[in-house]
Amino acid sequence: MTTAAELVRAAVSAPDTAPAPGTTATTAPDTAAATAPGTTATVTAGTATAGAPRAARARIAGPVLRALWRVLKPLIAIVAFLALWEVAPRAGLVDEVFLPPFSTVAQAFADLLTSGELWIHVEASLGRSLSGFALALAIAVPLGIAIAWYKPVAELLNPILELFRNTAALALLPVFVLILGIGETSKVALVVYASVFPILLNTITGVRTVDPLLIKSAASLGLSPLRLFQKVILPAAIPSIFTGLRMAAASSILVLLAAEMVGARAGLGYLITAAQQNFQIPNMYAGILAISLLGLTFNGLLVALERRFSRWRVQSDR
Repeated sequence: MTTAAELVRAAVSAPDTAPAPGTTATTAPDTAAATAPGTTATVTAGTATAGAPRAARARIAGPVLRALWRVLKPLIAIVAFLALWEVAPRAGLVDEVFLPPFSTVAQAFADLLTSGELWIHVEASLGRSLSGFALALAIAVPLGIAIAWYKPVAELLNPILELFRNTAALALLPVFVLILGIGETSKVALVVYASVFPILLNTITGVRTVDPLLIKSAASLGLSPLRLFQKVILPAAIPSIFTGLRMAAASSILVLLAAEMVGARAGLGYLITAAQQNFQIPNMYAGILAISLLGLTFNGLLVALERRFSRWRVQSDR
């Protein structure tokens, strides 16, 4: 019979290869695999290598998608409007005779474009509009600066300017035709009249709202009146002046169309009137579409010029 002393001696003399109670035995291959040099580093490096291109693609895709969204976002309303224009006549919501689908108008626009007829009318309207706009710019900006900068000039000219400013340009169309004739002169003069006042009023506002601290600082540095105007007054007034230019561009196109409907043989206003009288409804809408595109082009050019001449505002905002 085994005694307790013999059991103790057997336990002491046994080899230490047996696993301790509650532990899991580890085989030699597993131990070798776990302790093999470079095993953990290889796995980690492989994971990092696989994740790097994915992260790079995510970093590139984010800005690209945001830029694409900024470009497409303004077009959503336009696309929705054109889709409604296309669907409404075909669905019978409006009379297709008086409002053709957009595809029909687009086809008429393309036909006028390829035949060269549209270019003739655009060239005539563009020449009149640019001539009147340039004359209005040459008159209104110096006059606005003089009124805003010199109080006696303002006191002298303000009453007469207020009188004409509150007289609609289209109301004076018969007067221009009677005095200047039915030719090009009356049309250009009407554009000048309609364009002067938006530019003039915004120039006055821009000059008068220049920060007085800027003027005092420039004067304390010894700048002459001419340099003060060149370096401080005019740059600070440019945003307001360009606001007037954009308003004048819209006004010039509006009054020009009305002028071209009277006694003209070419121009977008003449195209619209002739198409309406001959019941060429798609051509009429094509002329309206051409006017819209012309106005958008004018506005885009003026916005680009404003950014070019107002770069100091972007730099100061930074």
